[in-house]
Amino acid sequence: MTQPATPLPPKLRRALELVYALEGVASARIWQWGDRIALGVRAGRAAAPAELLRRVEDAVAALQEPGEVWDFGLLDDDIAPDVTPDELV
Repeated sequence: MTQPATPLPPKLRRALELVYALEGVASARIWQWGDRIALGVRAGRAAAPAELLRRVEDAVAALQEPGEVWDFGLLDDDIAPDVTPDELV
């Protein structure tokens, strides 16, 4: 029997909501360890990856707190399943 996933902290949940609202985001994942947060996105077919990453960074800029380190990157197709917008509700 599998255990239910641990709910995301509100800030990480909000970051994913903002990212999924962007045109061109096919999927997203977020991780946190200590004061570091990593956010990865998979671009849709029509999205330019570099431009999409810039928009993702801009979208979550207001969530970043002093002393936190945020890293952004593109996801490979071989990575584990993503958090989908349906799982955020």
